[in-house]
Amino acid sequence: MPNHSRVTRRLGLKTALATAAALPLAGPALSASPASAATRELHGSRRLEVMSFNLRYAGTAEPNSWAVRRPVMRELLRRERPHVIGTQEGLYQQVRDIESDLGPHHDWIGTGRAGGSRDEFMAVLYDTRRLAPLEYDHFWLSDTPDAIGSNTWGGGSIRMVTWVRFRDLRDGGREFYFLNTHLDNASQNARARAAALIAERVARLDPSLPLVVTGDFNVASHKNPVYDTMLGAGLTDTWDEAAERGALYATFHGYRPLTPDGDRIDWILVTPGVTVHRAAINTFSRDGQFPSDHLPVQASVTLG
Repeated sequence: MPNHSRVTRRLGLKTALATAAALPLAGPALSASPASAATRELHGSRRLEVMSFNLRYAGTAEPNSWAVRRPVMRELLRRERPHVIGTQEGLYQQVRDIESDLGPHHDWIGTGRAGGSRDEFMAVLYDTRRLAPLEYDHFWLSDTPDAIGSNTWGGGSIRMVTWVRFRDLRDGGREFYFLNTHLDNASQNARARAAALIAERVARLDPSLPLVVTGDFNVASHKNPVYDTMLGAGLTDTWDEAAERGALYATFHGYRPLTPDGDRIDWILVTPGVTVHRAAINTFSRDGQFPSDHLPVQASVTLG
């Protein structure tokens, strides 16, 4: 069930993760990046900068170990300074590294998909100067969504959702929901059923509040019933709705050359009424090193 205690549950998670309790950032120019911090100021402080980023779990194998990728990740995130980031695949210490690299005034919410600190997180990182969490919860993409670590649809991995209700401190205290997920890579059945469950859970949220959904959906936009289900849940695709957008690239590159006009499998979706000023796929790298095997997807929005 949702927790309404503001910060208590977050701190409990932070200290209890080690016991597996599951209570509940000198490369090429960023031509595909959303507006710079200076430009944001010109356009007013109500714009919310959102990012969805599959981090590629921290590993030690070369090339592309986390030790090599982390400085590139740090530079990207410090340049972009998103207010809220829905991440996928991050491991516990990796998410803590990113929180540290983002600098002061950042925090995160999440739990491992197998419970506590185990396995990957659908962590939500946020700037505490801009956003204050009011409640949050997790559910698992299975027939038993409240059972920690459950996986009943033949998926290759445990899959889950982390969601947060935030107060926007610079937009008159406006509240909104933020939902972050990662669908299965192996099973279309698992993806389809996961999308249906998410749609069902979205319908339970307060319809008067805006909703932002981030995720790695492991299918291309406009080319799979999963996409249709998500839009059928009353969501719109920020890429399609944006007044401006950067160049299109496949969002998964696997450390190979980028694919122009490729498939977007990482999406930022919103409810109608959210204004999308700009959408971009960020191609930042440094000396040929990408921060992840996915490109982060970004959107600059006003909630209402």
